[in-house]
Amino acid sequence: MRVVSAAVLVALSTACSTVPTSSPTVQITQEPPRSDGPVGIEPDSPEPDATPEEVVRGFIEATASTVVTHPVAREHLAPEPAGSWADDAGITLLGADYATVTTDTGTVVVTGELVGRIDQRGGFTVGGEEVYRQEFRLEQVDGQWRISDPPDGLLMLQPDFQRLYERLDLYFLDPTGSRVVPDPRYLIDGDALPTVLVDRLLDGPSAVLAAGVRNALDDPALADARLGSAVEVSGPVVRVDLTGVADGPPALLAELSAQLVWTLGQLESVRSVEVLADGEPLALDGVPSVQTVDTWASLDPDAAPVDAVGHYLEAGALRRATDPPAPAPGPAGEGAYGLTSAAVATDPSTGGLTDMVGVTERDGQATLLAGPYGGDLTPVLSSGSLTVPTVAATREEFWLVRDGSTVVRLPTGGPPQAVNAVTLPGLGRVTALQLSPDGVRAAVVVEDGQRLGVHVGTVVRSDDDPVALRDWREVTPTVGQVTDVAWRTSGSLLLLAGDAGRERTVPYTVGVDGWDLAPVPTAGLPSQATRVAAAPGRPPLVSAGGAIWEWQAAGGTWVTLVRGQQPQPGTEPFYPV
Repeated sequence: MRVVSAAVLVALSTACSTVPTSSPTVQITQEPPRSDGPVGIEPDSPEPDATPEEVVRGFIEATASTVVTHPVAREHLAPEPAGSWADDAGITLLGADYATVTTDTGTVVVTGELVGRIDQRGGFTVGGEEVYRQEFRLEQVDGQWRISDPPDGLLMLQPDFQRLYERLDLYFLDPTGSRVVPDPRYLIDGDALPTVLVDRLLDGPSAVLAAGVRNALDDPALADARLGSAVEVSGPVVRVDLTGVADGPPALLAELSAQLVWTLGQLESVRSVEVLADGEPLALDGVPSVQTVDTWASLDPDAAPVDAVGHYLEAGALRRATDPPAPAPGPAGEGAYGLTSAAVATDPSTGGLTDMVGVTERDGQATLLAGPYGGDLTPVLSSGSLTVPTVAATREEFWLVRDGSTVVRLPTGGPPQAVNAVTLPGLGRVTALQLSPDGVRAAVVVEDGQRLGVHVGTVVRSDDDPVALRDWREVTPTVGQVTDVAWRTSGSLLLLAGDAGRERTVPYTVGVDGWDLAPVPTAGLPSQATRVAAAPGRPPLVSAGGAIWEWQAAGGTWVTLVRGQQPQPGTEPFYPV
């Protein structure tokens, strides 16, 4: 029998998303549910005597509709396919600059940038640099051209998708039960959205995330959980009436409540959630009948430790990015070890800085040192090369990559242990690894020939098997020269990558699924950034020109650590987690 929810109940006792704007090439497999009412601009019926190319283009435009069954799109089809076309079989997302060409045989070929695909539950999969190509056949129907063989699913242009869909997260729990973990979905806004979100939550996490998270509904005791009726919205309160949960263990129902509240609480119109079981309020000790995100504030996916000020290295010494900057306590702050990189862990319950590791390099050998923050460090691992260490907020456990391929974790006070990442070497040589704040995902920079790209994998833990890192997916296929990566939030990344057009290194933000790749301005930087640091609720840091720079969101520029002062010398910035 599995032990669950102790951390969730402790969290309760201590407790007091957007339309995408740009993207790399991406793929999609099935369509999220649509609202019954229209949203935005509805398409036009085909014009009389339209040419084959005009009919095909009109069909593509008409798929950008929120009306159930897409009746206007079906008007562009011949009678038989108009009745059989499956508009719910997926969305293929194209770049705006697509082309149509009429062939010698009278067919129309559509080509363009394959931006991506959205699966039936609203999950996004990046498509890479593949070129989309689809041939359409047409026939005359009462003297008008109509498509006779449309591919199942929607073929939608990226600007239309951005206009109609928004990113929302489903929330599951990390294995420790101390944080909720976002699982992105792209859905159409409308009155049915709360019901759609709950339905998607009941369906479970995405395939690539499922093995790494805890989901209350996976327990056999809640196997029959269903939504009894549509989610009821009454002003700022939503009521979720579930069946099959009345006899569930209280600890499991507390987990489920937290997942529901965090998932629905991101809607602007929702202020509180009432969870019902077969029409009756769910009675849980210590849990109010009407819950808010504040009820479960301790599970915040982007909570930042109290003492998590930025750190960096100067001439091998560990320094704190305070005002003014100051040495870290102990021998590391005095430069006793000549560190080349470091990481610091925090106590999940107090937020205080507890342990640290650092890497030194000498005579072609890299050595990992470990010990208490502010205390003496001792060698624990040596190798030809070691990546910059990383740590998650949910466990005092450091990770890094040895010799470009072997992932190693170092539990506090324990020996180094290999992580089962058998598929990672097949991607290429790893030059950087960073754990997400919740410890459920890991982002790596992989060198494969001339390319350096970012892949995101899932950390899988079980009682019987070694810790594994698997289910990789590339999230930056259109960016080929990534040099560093950090977690901006639990669901987004900040990376440094080469700009091929200008031969420079530029910071970018991107979603954990690869959507919404966008450059960050470089104003204020004296030269190209070489390392990046980020953490939820903290301003990003970079090293550039041998100094540390901080992102000032209000001004859209990079500034010195101390306003109006000279740049602070330093490299390898990072945030304790």
